[in-house]
Amino acid sequence: MLIAHRNLTREKTRLALSIGGVALAIMLVLILDGMLAGMYRQITSYLDHSRGSVVVAQNGVRNLLGATSLLPAGAVADVQAIGGVAEAVPILSQFVILDLHGKKQPTYLVGYSPELGGGPWDVVAGRTPETDEEMVFDRVLAARHDIGLGDEVALMDRSYRVVGLSDGTTSWMTSFIFLRQSAVQALLRAPGAASFLLVDAEEGASAEAVRDRISEMPGVEALLKMDVQANDRRLFGKFFSAPVRLMTGIAFLIGALVVGLVIYTATVERRREYGVLKALGARNRVLYSVVVVQAFWAALAGTAFGILLALGAQAAIMAARPQFLIVLQADMAGRALLIGMGMGLLAALFPARAVAGLEPAEVFRR
Repeated sequence: MLIAHRNLTREKTRLALSIGGVALAIMLVLILDGMLAGMYRQITSYLDHSRGSVVVAQNGVRNLLGATSLLPAGAVADVQAIGGVAEAVPILSQFVILDLHGKKQPTYLVGYSPELGGGPWDVVAGRTPETDEEMVFDRVLAARHDIGLGDEVALMDRSYRVVGLSDGTTSWMTSFIFLRQSAVQALLRAPGAASFLLVDAEEGASAEAVRDRISEMPGVEALLKMDVQANDRRLFGKFFSAPVRLMTGIAFLIGALVVGLVIYTATVERRREYGVLKALGARNRVLYSVVVVQAFWAALAGTAFGILLALGAQAAIMAARPQFLIVLQADMAGRALLIGMGMGLLAALFPARAVAGLEPAEVFRR
């Protein structure tokens, strides 16, 4: 509408402030959502890249990252003998604290068998361990602490030589490091121990049936891999998702208030013009549409700019702090558009009320 366009563009500085406020709010919403999506992806990164459809743990353990598990002796052979099981891959895992340059760094240690799998899925430099004195170290953590191939890393009361660097094995909370399973057994003084089994079902056998058969064994807990992933996301996500969603809601309100303030000011300043329109017979719905169109155009422009800002912020944050994974998916653009339109609708409420209560005679008396 011509009136809405004229009102918006008459004060270009005010329009720029409105668009900038929405853009910053949209950027913050997208970055927070992207960080939450990245956090969930990092939480399940190991299981996402591991084989098997069933995870076997100690009885009562329903998470991979959130609990310590120790399977009963002979569990590997017993599970392997169950009908429908193609292969059971054991791993021995443990949260450990590394002392790197005087800083305590929590890491998740995985002991695996190179012949069976369960180790790093993307070694970007070097190779996998061939002896019990070698390890694969997370690439991002290594860069943060200036650790390279051939360096020695102290772990508990032993030292291991870094022979490989892995990618996709880091997060803001912890990073994965990998040794041979026999090396971890010696480190923990637990010969023959295993924490979890990653179970492949035979072709034609359902994962649910395999899980149910394994669950009948004493001392173990069998779950579908996707259930373990969901449990890990729930366990770690509950501490961070609520604050992130709260900040997202605050960003939405800030954007709506910025647009609302600008449109309200523009409306109040043109009370005489609106009064003339009402005196000439313009109905309230026509004046409402003028206010709503102004708010929507400002919100739409701010949303587009905010998406561009979010893409730039994503690249900058991940370059400066690669342990933070920010996932901006294509459907987030549609969500940002809906959020921007919601800001515009909310922002139009107060200016619309001001127009609705306007009396033409009062304007002319002034």
